Amino acid sequence: MSQDFADGLVQFALQNGAQYCDVRAETVETSSFLLENGQIEHFLYKVEDGLGVRVLVDGAWGFYSLSNPKSLDELKDGVANAIKSSLCYAETKKQKVKLAETRTYVDTVDHKAIKKPTSEEMIKLALECDKIIRTRDRIYKSSISARHDVFNKYFVNSDGAKITQNYDDTIINLSAIANESGLSETVSTTEGGRGGLELITGKNNIFERAESISKKADELISAKPVKEEKATVVMNPDFVALLTHEILGHPSEADRVLGKEMAWAGGAWWSGKLGTKIGSTELNVIDDPTISSSLGWYRYDDEGVIASRKSLVQDGVLVGHMQSRETAFLFDTEPNSAMRSTGYSFMPLIRMACTCISPGNWDPEEMIKDVKSGYLICDMKVPSIDMMRYNWSISCQYAQKIENGECKELLRDVIVMGNAPEFFNSIDARGKDFTVRPITNCGKGDPMQIMRMGNGGPHIRGRATVKSVGT
Repeated sequence: MSQDFADGLVQFALQNGAQYCDVRAETVETSSFLLENGQIEHFLYKVEDGLGVRVLVDGAWGFYSLSNPKSLDELKDGVANAIKSSLCYAETKKQKVKLAETRTYVDTVDHKAIKKPTSEEMIKLALECDKIIRTRDRIYKSSISARHDVFNKYFVNSDGAKITQNYDDTIINLSAIANESGLSETVSTTEGGRGGLELITGKNNIFERAESISKKADELISAKPVKEEKATVVMNPDFVALLTHEILGHPSEADRVLGKEMAWAGGAWWSGKLGTKIGSTELNVIDDPTISSSLGWYRYDDEGVIASRKSLVQDGVLVGHMQSRETAFLFDTEPNSAMRSTGYSFMPLIRMACTCISPGNWDPEEMIKDVKSGYLICDMKVPSIDMMRYNWSISCQYAQKIENGECKELLRDVIVMGNAPEFFNSIDARGKDFTVRPITNCGKGDPMQIMRMGNGGPHIRGRATVKSVGT
């Protein structure tokens, strides 16, 4: 295993000119499959093993990674080349990297899955879900993908940290597509998290979710599009999860705030606005990697910093960002466990763990009853965000018209639009409920890294523009 070489590489890097070095050795065992209309389209089983080495030399980073290493000598050659590259880069680098101090830990963390799934169990669940989804005549396609990953991660650095973390991810995606007279409607859901089958068959019962998406996809064929207007909107937690992800989570990553990560709409309109009011007093936002069932759970980040709950917005005031050791030095603050990478072959980036809007004092039903005319916006679909995360539009899977406090007709193909400060300031109610949704495909960086995390919150109420797709 690559872990066997990690400690020796740290010592080698220090002996050859690095001021700092860390090594991430990882083994990941993956089982996954795709089921469409009751037929298994493909099945995958693989084991990945490798390590990634970061070196800091004269204020410049270098990086080297290798899959399935066979000897310490071949790894030393790669680290030596990374050190040489760093020295060349340092000659032209104007702003030298400095790292904020952080406590060093030696620890082993086992995040237990209560019920580890087998491939047979997952396929049986998927087949039953497929059967439920396709009970309706207008459902012409059912698509179900599932995967189980077992992670073993070892982190060691030149400050003395030695951390092992072991955990499982269990994820299932369900999709129901209805069709009639040339109109197609898709409703989907992702369930699971950091743990085992208990996250799918427990509170978030996967069979109930299969029934729900099948029913809604079928109903949407008969639904109407919405007429464009600016209105009061009540957003459910699943939609809030994507909204929070795009216009609260990403712009809170300190590298984006500094303008150092501009790929993929990588700016932040509130750069330089710490301590400034950016929303109503109903806006409270956290990032919390300690929520155990979330796909963003961890005890330590990929710099060995212990996980902590971060307050990002408090009563409408921007109070914090997600920080690495490098950015924390620039902001003269403490690192707060926000550095993660997709895997050993990538440099870690500042990433959300589990960014959520905090719950409030309203019963969700009372929030709706308090609306004379507006819309209930349900479940995330596709986002479109500008470079500074200022203007945004996010489509939902479905919506309902609210009239005199009651949910009325079902609406399809709805997009919700706004700009960040205007929408944040319009929020006047947060529900007592709180739901974290699994996010499996967040992209950031160049080269692109796909990361898992959690996002969520309660029902929230504000004002935004609603319109139909294509209008």
